Amino acid sequence: MRALTVLGSCGAWPEAGRAASGFLLEYEGFRVVLDLGYATLPRLLARCPADALDAVVVTHAHPDHCADLSALCRALRFGGRRAGRVPLYCAPGVLARVEAMEPTEPLDDVFAAHPLPGRHEVGPFLLEGRTLPHHVPHAGVRLTAPGLALAYSGDAGPAPTLGELAAGADLWVAGATLQGMRTDPHLLSAAEAGRWAARCGVKRLLLTHFWPGAARGVSVAEATAAYDGEILAADEGMAVPL
Repeated sequence: MRALTVLGSCGAWPEAGRAASGFLLEYEGFRVVLDLGYATLPRLLARCPADALDAVVVTHAHPDHCADLSALCRALRFGGRRAGRVPLYCAPGVLARVEAMEPTEPLDDVFAAHPLPGRHEVGPFLLEGRTLPHHVPHAGVRLTAPGLALAYSGDAGPAPTLGELAAGADLWVAGATLQGMRTDPHLLSAAEAGRWAARCGVKRLLLTHFWPGAARGVSVAEATAAYDGEILAADEGMAVPL
């Protein structure tokens, strides 16, 4: 099986019935979580038990991307049957932010941390992290394996390194926090995501990190104005074949 399942698609906080940022990447039996924001863990556990995860990636230390890493830590510590620690690839600040929620339960008891940005062999994947502009240290990631190149830029803003991250990707998962004419050096708009998707020659574009309450069809329409490939709007529970 090769699929990316949306665990959460909201930015900042989850609107009713949804969750913040999170994805489960499955590739021939290997499972990688990309971000674990608010309310993502229950959706993850509906797909697989905590001790079946092979790796976790966290792009930055904002809680809408990392809060449920604390919950996963507890699931592994108290309920898991896994032998050995789970590899965790994360940007600076993530460990301190999450561990502050429960200082008596060190994350390194259950996770083996590796720094992002960087280059790592992760099961069948080559994981490459790229620094992208955001309000805190942030690493977008590109995961490549035979027959697959997936890019995930979190909710960072535009930069030349975004072109390296997404170039020719089979699927680019891009934040689309802003709509209309709004711009911000630390965030992407839907229109900017469309322009970068066209520039990078990505095969499919998955928009995510929607501001709670935003009309998602508007974001898709704004991205479509610049990119004529397939555009998907992330929705909780959606499984995108790869």
